[in-house]
Amino acid sequence: MSFPNDLLYSREHTWVRVDGDTATVGITDYAQDKLGEILSVELFPEDSSIEQGEPFGVIESLKVTTELISPVSGEIISVNEDLADDVGILNSDSYDTGWMIAVDIRDLGELDNLLNAEEYVDYVEEYEEVD
Repeated sequence: MSFPNDLLYSREHTWVRVDGDTATVGITDYAQDKLGEILSVELFPEDSSIEQGEPFGVIESLKVTTELISPVSGEIISVNEDLADDVGILNSDSYDTGWMIAVDIRDLGELDNLLNAEEYVDYVEEYEEVD
């Protein structure tokens, strides 16, 4: 599994790529691996207000349907429309073409609640031991 160093990670297995006040959000390689074959994803539309720790959509796989939990608060400024045509992108390229939403971050201080790649790897290892 891959966990790029230039991203931040949530304990709910989403990643964030920060560029100024904008956060691009997706699911981690770990999440897509655990979900297995992804069947569909429903994301909140552009201009939706989202809160850190609250849902921004739903993802369905062969194994489970679960809410996608936002790693940041703000307003959704873009949704990856390519996922509507090919949700398999999430399994094949979760960090680049498989991004989900872009968010105008309301509070950059919330980024302090996220994990760097090394911390996320440690978290996943602990999570696996408990699971």
